Amino acid sequence: MNRSPHILVFGANSAICHALLKLYAARGARFFLVARNPAKLAAIADDLVARGGAVAGTAAYDFNDWQQHDICLQRAREALEVIDIALVAHGSLPDQADCESSSAALKTCMDDNFTSTAVIIGACAQQLSLQGRGTLAVVSSVAGDRGRKSNYTYGAAKAGIDAMLQGLRGRFSSTPVKVVNIKPGMVVSPMTVNMTHGALWSTPEAIAPAIYRAIAKGRSVCYVPGYWRLIMLVIRSLPTAVLAKLPV
Repeated sequence: MNRSPHILVFGANSAICHALLKLYAARGARFFLVARNPAKLAAIADDLVARGGAVAGTAAYDFNDWQQHDICLQRAREALEVIDIALVAHGSLPDQADCESSSAALKTCMDDNFTSTAVIIGACAQQLSLQGRGTLAVVSSVAGDRGRKSNYTYGAAKAGIDAMLQGLRGRFSSTPVKVVNIKPGMVVSPMTVNMTHGALWSTPEAIAPAIYRAIAKGRSVCYVPGYWRLIMLVIRSLPTAVLAKLPV
């Protein structure tokens, strides 16, 4: 592909996504941006244009209104003509205690982090299938690797997304369509502003280049920072009785 990429983005307002899009904008990428907050979305669109990118269109709506996704995708197809990269970076970080005490909070977690995301992924996958090429890149989480008492509801939703991406990778294994699962560890962002930030924490700007390279190479799974691959390997190998005693 000699031209700059055409990128459809769901969750453009996320800190990780914005940091990544800045890298694409510097290379003249053309975007169709989708998010829930229209004011923040407009500011990000202006920022990307100022950095050298082009914004072919935007859409702002509640991602749990799943019928809007097909309408949005149609608009994106018309604006971009071809979608080279479909980037899904949508979700929310709930409080585990709230999910344990409130069925409504648990449902919101699942709606935000699995159901709505899965519908978006499915719609994007179908579009790339019709095109016969492109990359589906989804920001998931290391939380999906193992259920842990500190965030098992969020982790369950992310594990579901991991399973869906594994299946899509099989579906597209003999085609030019690539599926990339991006699994950040703990990242300083508006979602984690009330949490204590320690030595293992990173920033959106620090991990964006690694995500950029993973998408370019079509890597199946990208842990960012890379040391989280080893950390989660250890956590997955721990006996349940041992893991239950740890404050994680």
